[in-house]
Parts: sequence; structure tokens; C-alpha cells
Amino acid sequence: MHVNYWREVHTTSLGRIGLGLIILMAATAALAPLLTTCQPSAYTGAPFAAPSAQHWLGTNDVGQDIWTHLLYGARTSLAVGSGVALLSLCLSVLAGCSSALLGGLYDRLLMRLVDALIIIPPVIVAILAAAYLRPNTILLVFLLSAFSWPGGARVIRAQTLSLKERMPVYAARTFGASRRRLLFSHIIPDLGPLLIALMIQDARRAVFMEAGLSFLGVCDPTIVSWGKMMQHALKFVYMDVWRWWLLPTGFALSLTIMGFTFTGFALESALNPRLRKEVSHAGN
Repeated sequence: MHVNYWREVHTTSLGRIGLGLIILMAATAALAPLLTTCQPSAYTGAPFAAPSAQHWLGTNDVGQDIWTHLLYGARTSLAVGSGVALLSLCLSVLAGCSSALLGGLYDRLLMRLVDALIIIPPVIVAILAAAYLRPNTILLVFLLSAFSWPGGARVIRAQTLSLKERMPVYAARTFGASRRRLLFSHIIPDLGPLLIALMIQDARRAVFMEAGLSFLGVCDPTIVSWGKMMQHALKFVYMDVWRWWLLPTGFALSLTIMGFTFTGFALESALNPRLRKEVSHAGN
């Protein structure tokens, strides 16, 4: 039975909330230059100024506008999340589909590589890389993607093995369709909802990992990041500034992660008939 996955997601409470939060954060990041008159690196007032009409969230220890940092921090988080989601998805599709279609020794070797990569903590690798290379956003995207694709490759491989035995694909193989045609005309279109779910999952994990690594100091010092803002704000918890510096930043990060989590859960429930009824009741 054909299921309208988009309808399943946006007609449930969790799906609507998740999509709304993602759209809100994306709009905030895209419109950052219009929502503030300051630049992140500009010194706009006295240090530790309280919130006012000029500085909605006050200023930090060097007089920079915290509201501006919050807006541009959203850009960093979403850029890393989107980059990791797209790159890791491409790697997952390439590995998972090729493994299922080719099989044999190639399949066994690739799955052993997947098993090895899954057990390696990406945080440790990122910290070690930062010790020898200059941390930057592009390097972080590649590192997180390198350790995000194996889980998705496993799922895609299992689904591709199931799809290749279905009647339309079997018929196409019988009539001599190439593996490339099978992949792009039959398998990937049927994998569409699953691929979106994997992208959302990878984006959520990447946003969290980027904030965590920035909090630990593994980041580009010239880029505004929510994790770096929180790490910097913790140095001044003995002052009132933490109320408008630390709390809004943590709240924005939490909302972003919640948006991806709720949307992913709603889509996962739409893909899983066992969970669909449960989410349907939650949406009522």
C-alpha cells in the first residue's frame, strides 16, 4: 500500500513541531544580516552590557553583540549539519547500493570496513586531527562525514537487497537493464523516504557534534559557533551576563536538535507501520 510520507509527517504533532523548528532556525540563519545591524567581530558597546533596545541580548566580555553571535552561530551549525548530511548520504548510497548489487568479495570487504569505522569515536579523531591540522569548517564536515556514513550504508544495503528481489526490479533485470539503470530508475526512487530520514539523522548528530567539539575548543577560532559561545560564557557564570549569554545559546541549540529529532521520529514512524499508529494517536 502506497503511503504519503509527507502527509504522515506534517499531520502529526511531532512532525509539525519538528518541521517548524527547522524552518525557524533555517530562516534565522539565512536572514541573519537583516536581523542585526552589527557584525560578529565588531566591538559595539561596553563589555557585559545588559540587554537593551540596542543590544537585545547585551554584550560579551569584549563588547561584541551576543544577539549577533547567536544568529551567526545558527549559520555555522546548520552549514555543518547540511554539509555532513549531504556528504555522508552520498557515501552511504554509494557504499550500500554497490555492496548489495555487486555482492561477493566486494560486499564482504566493504561491510568489514563499515564494522571497523562504526566503532571508532569521531570525537577522538577530530581532536587528533586538530592537533596536526588547522581546524576549519570544511575539515570538520569531512571528518564527521567520514564516520557518519557507515551506519547509513548498512541500512541502505539491507533495503537494496530487499528491493532488488521485487517484481519491477526483477523484470528489469530479466530484460537486460544495467546495474546503473536499476539503481537510478528503480532502487533510489524507492529509497527516497529512507534517504531523507538518514539525512535528518546525520544532520542532527552533526549539529550536536559541532557544538560539542567547539565547546572543547576544536574549532576554527575565526568562526562564530554556539559551542564556543557556551564555553566562553561559562567563564563568567559568577556574573549576571550568563543569563543572556549562556541560556539563549543553549536554548537555540536545544531547539535545533529537537527540530531534527521530532522530524526524524515522525518520518521513522511513517516508514515503520508498527510505529505509525502510535504517532497517529500522539497527533490527535
